[in-house]
Amino acid sequence: MKIQGTAPALGLAALGAFGLSGCDQGGLAHRSLAPIPSETVALMDQVGTSKEAPMLIRAYKKEAEFEIWKMRSDGRYVHLKTYPMCRWSGQLGPKRQQGDRQVPEGFYAIGPAQMNPNSNYYLSFNVGYPNALDRALGHTGGDIMVHGACSSAGCFSMTDKQIAEIYAIARSSLNGGQRAIQMQSFPFKMTAENLAKHRLDPNIGFWKQLKEGSDHFEVTLQEPQVAFCNRRYVFNATSAAPLDPNAACPALKQDPEIAQAVAEKSARDDAKIAELVQSGVKPVRVVYQDGGQHPSFASRISEVSRPETIVPPTEIALDDKPGLGGGVGAGQPAAKLAGASPAVTLAGAKAADESKRTHVAMAPTHGDRREMSALAASEPVLANKKILRPKDASGEDAPIPPASIGIRKSTTVH
Repeated sequence: MKIQGTAPALGLAALGAFGLSGCDQGGLAHRSLAPIPSETVALMDQVGTSKEAPMLIRAYKKEAEFEIWKMRSDGRYVHLKTYPMCRWSGQLGPKRQQGDRQVPEGFYAIGPAQMNPNSNYYLSFNVGYPNALDRALGHTGGDIMVHGACSSAGCFSMTDKQIAEIYAIARSSLNGGQRAIQMQSFPFKMTAENLAKHRLDPNIGFWKQLKEGSDHFEVTLQEPQVAFCNRRYVFNATSAAPLDPNAACPALKQDPEIAQAVAEKSARDDAKIAELVQSGVKPVRVVYQDGGQHPSFASRISEVSRPETIVPPTEIALDDKPGLGGGVGAGQPAAKLAGASPAVTLAGAKAADESKRTHVAMAPTHGDRREMSALAASEPVLANKKILRPKDASGEDAPIPPASIGIRKSTTVH
């Protein structure tokens, strides 16, 4: 199964109108029809994209950043904006069960039916958790949203002004023909520094899978094709046989140029990790009271849900000794990390991760981030950087039936 993000979409009108029970709250539909701010449209023109072009989302929990990327005419994505996240809950690590307050990590697809103009949290859209791999791993829960109101119980929470702009950008891309928006959700930016510090985390094997997908995006600036087999992610791979997340991977093929670029980036990053470890960077376990938020919201704490839980995370130093047992990805649920002991060494993580890989046969060879506009004082937007190539929880919005994007008659507000 693949997550497709930029294939031509069926006409949105074909999805049909629908009715939701509940009382109508005046003004909700108008929120969903608000235009993209003129400054953002101007920025799109500046970076070589348009309102209707496909978009892609990258989110980072530790840094509390939410990135919007847009496709240019050459088919490559360019970074448009980074929004500081107002609130996320739980710990670093994937969501595993209903009610654990975890924000999911992985690759997800957001289609027209997942857009909710009638949210209790200003506006929202469902990220698509659980995906096929989550279900294969027995992960439960659902209705994980990106929404406003700066309140999170397992969701990606933004300010109302931020979600209004993000929703408008997504609506324009879907109405422009994008079938589904890919969302890449990471525990942190997949840098050598972060991976060195978190090398003993029980989730390191899973995070290395996510890094592989991240590398595919960063070396190509194209949306990676996502599939699942052998209870793991595979990226930009094809096979003659259908892929099943619960079955062993069949013989896979990849474009050799992309595979080489990804391998070279991975080797550079591994060398940097080894250098950092050699220089004395210690492994840590980072424990949150209940998630976090971007530092830019520190002076606006009264706007945040459960402000008493917004405290700096605790970094617990770990013993970097060989021979610690345990399998990668088999660690405790993230919500219990505060009392957990390290499950793997970096070498053990790599060995366990490699043991699940299937040989990928090479297919025959076939013939910016840029600086952002000034920060708004009340709604911060972060400056971006140039990317070089190749070098459920309770309280969440309820699912919604298919509808035309942006307008829905009658409202159940979640």
